[in-house]
Amino acid sequence: MKGYKIIILAKQVPDTRNVGKDAMKEDGTVNRAALPAIFNPEDLNALEQALRIKDKYPGTTVSVLTMGPGRAADIIREGLYRGADNGYLLTDRAFAGSDTLATSYAISCAIKKLDYDIIIAGRQAIDGDTAQVGPQVAEKLGLPQVTYAEDIEKIEKGKVYIKRRLERGVETVKAPVPCVITVNASAPDCRSRNAKYLMKYKHAKTISELQNADEDYMKSHDKPYLRITEFNVNDVNADTKWLGLAGSPTKVKSIENVVFAAKEAKKLESDQKDIDWLMSELMANHTLGA
Repeated sequence: MKGYKIIILAKQVPDTRNVGKDAMKEDGTVNRAALPAIFNPEDLNALEQALRIKDKYPGTTVSVLTMGPGRAADIIREGLYRGADNGYLLTDRAFAGSDTLATSYAISCAIKKLDYDIIIAGRQAIDGDTAQVGPQVAEKLGLPQVTYAEDIEKIEKGKVYIKRRLERGVETVKAPVPCVITVNASAPDCRSRNAKYLMKYKHAKTISELQNADEDYMKSHDKPYLRITEFNVNDVNADTKWLGLAGSPTKVKSIENVVFAAKEAKKLESDQKDIDWLMSELMANHTLGA
């Protein structure tokens, strides 16, 4: 049975689920130093879908592609620990400040250098919540796309069958290979790290990271599978006018720290008087009745 080449689009994001008192700077911007960097949660759901395909179809390979600063190589290693086969880091100062349009352009340029059958990404990143990068990558590559995926059920005769979780139910659709699929948080959680893979890949590094390695490291860890491929702007033939702030039409006008305040509350007793009052209130604001 033929295996498939799968690319996972992943992002390293600040953990906005654990926001503390130091998470915001005085100027209203996010204090990224105060928030731990994590593997974007829905991208982990996407990785699990790819690994399930790998389990089902021998010969399948899973590659993690991420764009970000050098430290973003951490999530490539995290992908390797869970079962991915290799990774690509797209990093360059020219990418700094990219919005979704510029990001999708850079990623699509990198993907054009790779062999693939299916591209899978999380629906959205928790630091932006736009859900735009995956679909924009599909458009730039001229590929069909399926969003809100909850399960990639099978691949058969050049078609991939996908269960989608929508607001009012589920549906199963099929799409031709190659295609782009974005995955919901309702999809199965990603499997845990594998101890065998952790030991195998814990010394995997990018070219930039290797520049700081000592001679002993180079001698003892000079193995091809420990090299994480690193791309810059020139490597992917990207036009810098479409990158970074210059290539980003989306501008942040302002940032506000919103604090939710509790409304006035009234404590009710279980007597008939309070029950009658509650029913009257519910009917008055049309929660009950016509």
